[in-house]
Amino acid sequence: MDQIKTSKTYCDCPVGRRRARRRPARVTFNGFTLVELLVVIAIVGILIGLLLLAVQAAREASRRLSCGNNLHQIGIALLAFHGEHQTFPQGGVEVRALRLPSGKLRYPNGRQLAWSAYILPYLEERSLDRQLDFSKAFDSSENAQVAAQIVSTYVCPSDGRTSRLVGGRGVSDYGGIYGQRIVGANNPPNGCMLYDRPLRIIDITDGTSHTIIVSEDVVSSDAQWINGLNVFDVSAAINTAPPFENDIKSNHSAGANALFADGSVHYLSDSLDATLLAALVTRAGGEAVPEF
Repeated sequence: MDQIKTSKTYCDCPVGRRRARRRPARVTFNGFTLVELLVVIAIVGILIGLLLLAVQAAREASRRLSCGNNLHQIGIALLAFHGEHQTFPQGGVEVRALRLPSGKLRYPNGRQLAWSAYILPYLEERSLDRQLDFSKAFDSSENAQVAAQIVSTYVCPSDGRTSRLVGGRGVSDYGGIYGQRIVGANNPPNGCMLYDRPLRIIDITDGTSHTIIVSEDVVSSDAQWINGLNVFDVSAAINTAPPFENDIKSNHSAGANALFADGSVHYLSDSLDATLLAALVTRAGGEAVPEF
């Protein structure tokens, strides 16, 4: 029997006579390149930054509205006080800084109580009102406990304070308008919140809708709701007075809230002309006040 030999099959072509080889498969990647990844990260960072700015702006707008609502409640309380007593409260009672023509202090041991203490019952703070001894001074031991209470209506949510106490007493971010000294001396005082002199609506001859009675005055060293120094002269344009001056100042953007004697609240731009501002804080200046 013939020996059967097996043989390998080759192609007829010369190249085919060599053993066929497989070519390696081509590998492709579908991921990001480094440049693309950096671009995506940058875009996400920008979007997050814009989102944070929008959130901060929305929060500040809410705080500004809350501040305006505080002043609106103060306006209701002032008008309710006027309705019952036929006058607005005095800006301060027996303020110790007042001097007689002789130079002596008028009230060296005065009570120095503020307008903001007298309207507590009209702010739904009757409990504090009952605890406060109006026959004693604002800094007396008898009034120490009640003076340390925080009245939320007197706190601007944008004031930036780390404590709601100033000298151990509850803060007030709103001050009464004693007058203006932008275009002249405030003598006699020409505002609506005077020392030891209550005013009536009829005394505001410039019109209650054209006269500021209370405004923001944040981060003041005299900013205690019980303290009769919680009034001030307006001496500069809004948000421009130096830190040591009590004036119309806020931590809001480009302006401050102000309460008018008719109970309305307006947000006044810090670009408001100083002369016009002076006209708005006098009660009987006779100035022509345009729309603002």
